[in-house]
Order: sequence, then structure tokens, then C-alpha cells
Amino acid sequence: MMRFLTKNPGTKLFSLVVAVFLWITFTREPETGAFVSAPVEYKGMPDDLEIGSDLVSSVSIDLRGSASNVRKFAAAPSAVVLDFSGIHKPGEMTFHIDEQNVKLPAGMRLVRAVPAQLRLQFERRTSREVPVQARFAGSPPAGYVRVREEVKPRTLTVVGPESRVQRIEFAVTDPIDLTPVVGESEFRVEAYVGDPHVRFHKPQKVSVTVVVEKQ
Repeated sequence: MMRFLTKNPGTKLFSLVVAVFLWITFTREPETGAFVSAPVEYKGMPDDLEIGSDLVSSVSIDLRGSASNVRKFAAAPSAVVLDFSGIHKPGEMTFHIDEQNVKLPAGMRLVRAVPAQLRLQFERRTSREVPVQARFAGSPPAGYVRVREEVKPRTLTVVGPESRVQRIEFAVTDPIDLTPVVGESEFRVEAYVGDPHVRFHKPQKVSVTVVVEKQ
């Protein structure tokens, strides 16, 4: 038996290599591709800056790899991560999306991303006070008219990218239904600003006192 194993070792080794090669060739999965929607995340955002341009929540990435790996990745895609740690002042910055931005399993590769680049506008974070306007819906009962309203607080502080904050003229309350109101009534409602990049420094309900009297 030992003599058989040691006879013609070169031929036997070559045959083993060929057999392993053929096994790998015919048993491995064929490469496949798919477009996968991956979420966009970021790290290292400076505390005094904000993104003033429209935000992109996801990008489509063209992946290639075995069918099983592609399916697994598509079911739970890794995020495309943008690194903002090198940004220290306002201005436009372009970010390229490639394999450095997304962690892929072994044996997979990224062919392209759509979009392939993201250009973002960074602005100084700023804040200012804006007046609050009450918004009404419906009309008082027949024969009655709204004669006065009082809003507390009269102003709220908004925060966000400088250019967008400067465009906010006022905040408005949620609609207050006047249909059943007679006399003096007080409502506690939320306030709203129309720009999604701008927020309230300290969100709080607004008190609106309405006086409706007989004509």
C-alpha cells in the first residue's frame, strides 16, 4: 500500500490539483449582479456646521458576486458612510461613492453607484427668534365673529443652516377649529415651520386664546 502511494508522486499530485480545480469550477456559484438600495450615513459632522442642501437618504449600488451573497446583502444592506471629519468651514463638498464608502462581504465587488457622487452644501449653524401666527379653520357659529386672539409665547427660536433660517419669516400653529367656539376659549397646539432643515430650539406647545362674540 505504501509503495502504491509513493509511486509516481508527481503524477498523483497533478491529478489531485486537476480534481480540486474541476470541483471548484463546477460547484461554485456563478457570479450575479443586482442593484441594491443602501442607506446613507455620515460620521464626523462638525458641531458648528449643518447641511443646507437637499439630503439624500439612500443610493443605488450595482453589486457583483455569488447569488447567495448578493441576496444576503440585499436583505440587510450595509450603509454608504460619508466622512465629514475633514470639513471645517462652510462651502460645497463633493463625495465620491466607491468601495471605500461601503463595507462589502468577501467575494463581492461594487461596480458603480447611482448617483456616483454627492455634492453637499455645508453652512454655519445659526438661530433666531421668529413670531408665531395662529392659524384657524372653520367659522364661528352663525351670528358670532372672532374679535381677538392672543398667542403665547409670541416668538419661538428656530435653528438650522444659516441661509434657511434667514428665510423663515414666522412659525404657524396647527389649525384651530372655530366652529364650536363661543366666548373665550384656550387651545394648546403645536407650531410648525415649513423648511425640513429648520427646527425649533426647544419644541413646545403654543397657547392660543380666542375670543368670539356675538355680532
